[in-house]
Amino acid sequence: MGRLLAALMLLGLGACAAQTPHAPQTAEARGRAIAAAHCSTCHAIGPTGESPAPEAPPFRRLSQNYRVDMLEEALAEGISVGHPAMPHFQFPPEDVNALVSYLQSVQERPSR
Repeated sequence: MGRLLAALMLLGLGACAAQTPHAPQTAEARGRAIAAAHCSTCHAIGPTGESPAPEAPPFRRLSQNYRVDMLEEALAEGISVGHPAMPHFQFPPEDVNALVSYLQSVQERPSR
């Protein structure tokens, strides 16, 4: 019984050691993954392209109508907009920070 337990423990340790550590994900990368999972069926989430739903603004243009950094509260408490097609979203604080970081990274810069 003792040998069996020791063998199982060694197998468990070997499995832990065999796993490759992942580099920590940046806030932007995490935010992009959140946007892809929850928003991309309607919104263009990247720096180019049109939104699949015509009424959904591309994320890169949000700063034309909103201060992106001010969206934190809406994302945390639940986004609600004036059209029924937009589902209700509410994100935990760590996702809000990541999503806002990503949104800020893709905003179009005003042309001069």
